[in-house]
Amino acid sequence: MNKLSFDKLSTLSDTARQSSRQRMNHNIHSELSDPVQRLAIAMEPDTYIRPHRHLQTWELLTALRGRFVVLTFDDNGVVIDRAVLGESESVIETPVAGWHAVLSLDTDAVIFEVKQGPYAPFKEEDFAPWSPAADDENHKALMAWYRDAEIGQQWSGC
Repeated sequence: MNKLSFDKLSTLSDTARQSSRQRMNHNIHSELSDPVQRLAIAMEPDTYIRPHRHLQTWELLTALRGRFVVLTFDDNGVVIDRAVLGESESVIETPVAGWHAVLSLDTDAVIFEVKQGPYAPFKEEDFAPWSPAADDENHKALMAWYRDAEIGQQWSGC
Protein backbone atom coordinates (compact mmCIF):
# COMPACT_ATOMS: atom_id res chain seq x y z
CA MET A 1 0.00 0.00 0.00
CA ASN A 2 1.38 3.40 -0.98
CA LYS A 3 0.81 6.10 1.58
CA LEU A 4 1.35 9.84 1.65
CA SER A 5 1.46 11.00 5.27
CA PHE A 6 1.01 14.51 6.59
CA ASP A 7 4.62 14.32 7.81
CA LYS A 8 5.74 13.55 4.24
CA LEU A 9 3.78 16.59 2.97
CA SER A 10 5.58 18.77 5.52
CA THR A 11 8.98 17.36 4.53
CA LEU A 12 8.12 17.91 0.86
CA SER A 13 7.19 21.54 1.58
CA ASP A 14 10.41 22.08 3.53
CA THR A 15 12.40 20.75 0.58
CA ALA A 16 10.46 22.93 -1.89
CA ARG A 17 11.23 26.07 0.12
CA GLN A 18 14.95 25.25 -0.10
CA SER A 19 14.81 24.52 -3.84
CA SER A 20 15.73 27.20 -6.36
CA ARG A 21 12.51 26.40 -8.29
CA GLN A 22 10.42 26.64 -5.08
CA ARG A 23 8.75 23.27 -5.73
CA MET A 24 9.38 19.59 -5.19
CA ASN A 25 7.45 16.48 -6.16
CA HIS A 26 6.94 13.07 -4.62
CA ASN A 27 5.89 10.34 -7.04
CA ILE A 28 3.37 7.75 -5.94
CA HIS A 29 3.90 5.77 -9.16
CA SER A 30 6.98 3.59 -9.09
CA GLU A 31 8.33 4.08 -12.62
CA LEU A 32 8.36 7.01 -15.05
CA SER A 33 7.06 4.54 -17.62
CA ASP A 34 3.91 3.78 -15.57
CA PRO A 35 0.71 4.27 -17.59
CA VAL A 36 -0.75 6.54 -14.88
CA GLN A 37 1.42 9.22 -13.28
CA ARG A 38 0.43 10.17 -9.70
CA LEU A 39 2.38 12.75 -7.73
CA ALA A 40 2.21 15.27 -4.93
CA ILE A 41 3.87 18.60 -5.74
CA ALA A 42 4.80 21.05 -2.99
CA MET A 43 4.66 24.51 -4.55
CA GLU A 44 5.56 27.80 -2.94
CA PRO A 45 3.96 31.03 -4.16
CA ASP A 46 7.17 32.05 -5.97
CA THR A 47 7.30 28.97 -8.19
CA TYR A 48 6.64 29.68 -11.88
CA ILE A 49 4.49 27.21 -13.74
CA ARG A 50 4.77 28.39 -17.32
CA PRO A 51 1.55 27.99 -19.33
CA HIS A 52 1.83 24.63 -21.05
CA ARG A 53 -0.14 21.75 -22.51
CA HIS A 54 0.08 17.99 -22.67
CA LEU A 55 -0.71 16.84 -26.21
CA GLN A 56 -1.27 13.21 -25.20
CA THR A 57 -3.11 13.43 -21.88
CA TRP A 58 -5.62 15.14 -19.65
CA GLU A 59 -4.47 16.34 -16.22
CA LEU A 60 -6.40 16.00 -12.97
CA LEU A 61 -5.50 18.27 -10.01
CA THR A 62 -6.67 18.48 -6.40
CA ALA A 63 -5.32 20.47 -3.46
CA LEU A 64 -3.94 18.41 -0.59
CA ARG A 65 -2.94 21.50 1.39
CA GLY A 66 -3.37 25.19 0.56
CA ARG A 67 -4.97 26.97 -2.40
CA PHE A 68 -4.02 27.18 -6.06
CA VAL A 69 -5.25 29.34 -8.94
CA VAL A 70 -5.60 27.17 -12.05
CA LEU A 71 -6.12 28.96 -15.34
CA THR A 72 -6.84 27.54 -18.78
CA PHE A 73 -6.21 29.55 -21.93
CA ASP A 74 -7.04 29.59 -25.61
CA ASP A 75 -4.23 29.61 -28.18
CA ASN A 76 -3.89 33.41 -27.89
CA GLY A 77 -3.54 33.49 -24.11
CA VAL A 78 -7.11 34.50 -23.30
CA VAL A 79 -8.35 32.96 -20.04
CA ILE A 80 -11.18 30.53 -20.85
CA ASP A 81 -11.59 29.07 -17.35
CA ARG A 82 -10.44 29.76 -13.81
CA ALA A 83 -10.62 27.73 -10.60
CA VAL A 84 -9.23 28.14 -7.10
CA LEU A 85 -8.44 24.66 -5.86
CA GLY A 86 -8.74 24.31 -2.11
CA GLU A 87 -11.22 27.18 -1.91
CA SER A 88 -14.07 27.11 -4.42
CA GLU A 89 -13.14 23.85 -6.17
CA SER A 90 -11.94 20.48 -4.98
CA VAL A 91 -10.88 18.76 -8.22
CA ILE A 92 -10.36 19.99 -11.76
CA GLU A 93 -9.45 18.24 -14.98
CA THR A 94 -7.73 19.97 -17.88
CA PRO A 95 -8.50 18.35 -21.24
CA VAL A 96 -5.93 16.91 -23.62
CA ALA A 97 -3.92 19.72 -25.27
CA GLY A 98 -5.49 22.39 -23.04
CA TRP A 99 -3.17 25.31 -22.24
CA HIS A 100 -3.01 25.74 -18.45
CA ALA A 101 -0.99 27.22 -15.59
CA VAL A 102 -1.03 26.98 -11.81
CA LEU A 103 -0.17 29.49 -9.09
CA SER A 104 0.26 28.52 -5.44
CA LEU A 105 -1.45 31.08 -3.22
CA ASP A 106 -0.12 29.73 0.07
CA THR A 107 3.17 28.79 1.68
CA ASP A 108 3.48 25.02 2.26
CA ALA A 109 0.79 24.28 -0.35
CA VAL A 110 0.73 20.81 -1.93
CA ILE A 111 -1.21 19.85 -5.05
CA PHE A 112 -1.87 16.31 -6.27
CA GLU A 113 -1.62 15.57 -9.99
CA VAL A 114 -2.80 12.56 -11.98
CA LYS A 115 -2.23 12.14 -15.71
CA GLN A 116 -1.60 9.42 -18.24
CA GLY A 117 1.94 8.17 -18.61
CA PRO A 118 4.55 7.44 -19.45
CA TYR A 119 6.36 10.58 -18.26
CA ALA A 120 7.41 12.82 -21.14
CA PRO A 121 9.78 15.74 -20.50
CA PHE A 122 8.58 19.12 -21.76
CA LYS A 123 9.71 20.37 -25.15
CA GLU A 124 9.68 24.03 -26.10
CA GLU A 125 6.54 23.51 -28.22
CA ASP A 126 4.69 22.32 -25.09
CA PHE A 127 4.94 25.86 -23.65
CA ALA A 128 2.59 28.65 -24.71
CA PRO A 129 4.49 30.76 -27.26
CA TRP A 130 3.02 33.96 -25.77
CA SER A 131 4.45 33.20 -22.29
CA PRO A 132 7.88 34.19 -20.97
CA ALA A 133 10.47 31.51 -20.29
CA ALA A 134 11.52 30.88 -16.68
CA ASP A 135 14.77 32.79 -17.22
CA ASP A 136 12.89 35.85 -18.53
CA GLU A 137 12.17 38.35 -15.73
CA ASN A 138 8.71 39.01 -17.29
CA HIS A 139 7.58 35.70 -15.80
CA LYS A 140 7.16 37.50 -12.47
CA ALA A 141 4.65 39.91 -13.99
CA LEU A 142 2.74 36.99 -15.51
CA MET A 143 2.61 35.23 -12.12
CA ALA A 144 1.25 38.38 -10.46
CA TRP A 145 -1.39 38.56 -13.21
CA TYR A 146 -2.42 34.91 -12.61
CA ARG A 147 -3.65 35.81 -9.10
CA ASP A 148 -6.55 37.98 -10.31
CA ALA A 149 -6.94 37.00 -13.99
CA GLU A 150 -10.57 36.46 -14.98
CA ILE A 151 -12.28 34.62 -17.81
CA GLY A 152 -12.03 36.67 -21.01
CA GLN A 153 -8.88 38.53 -19.98
CA GLN A 154 -5.59 38.31 -21.81
CA TRP A 155 -2.20 38.96 -20.27
CA SER A 156 -0.94 42.34 -21.46
CA GLY A 157 2.44 40.84 -22.25
CA CYS A 158 0.83 38.71 -24.98
